[in-house]
Amino acid sequence: MSNFKYAFVKASWHSDIVDQALTGFLQIIREKDVDVFDVPGAFEMPLMARDLAKTGNYAAVVAAALVVDGGIYRHDFVAQAVLDGLMQAGLETGVPILSVSLTPHHFQETIHHTKIYQEHFVIKGQEAAKAALQISKLRASIAT
Repeated sequence: MSNFKYAFVKASWHSDIVDQALTGFLQIIREKDVDVFDVPGAFEMPLMARDLAKTGNYAAVVAAALVVDGGIYRHDFVAQAVLDGLMQAGLETGVPILSVSLTPHHFQETIHHTKIYQEHFVIKGQEAAKAALQISKLRASIAT
């Protein structure tokens, strides 16, 4: 249980996998304490996370995405830009921005791989929820 409010931002690409992070998150944190925001892709998450953090409504913002090699560009550059942007958003606003953004080296859109990543995202969502609770409580304890 939580006395805090959280924002959960998720990329729409690979939503069948990424949405599982929210499922895991909601296994730990009550749904009424979470506002969910869908963005087109991972690249849009840092700006949305920053804007949400600036509202002052959230103890933390969680961002979830799966960044894969689409064969056109180097996905590791996109992943690095997203993580740098999320970190900058947290530093700029003073609100923790947590990432459930994964970049597999080899992702194949098969039933087998999709199932593995869906299960993994549930676990990562649970971990993000635990981290959000921990950092929220810690920050609240030093603010008093």
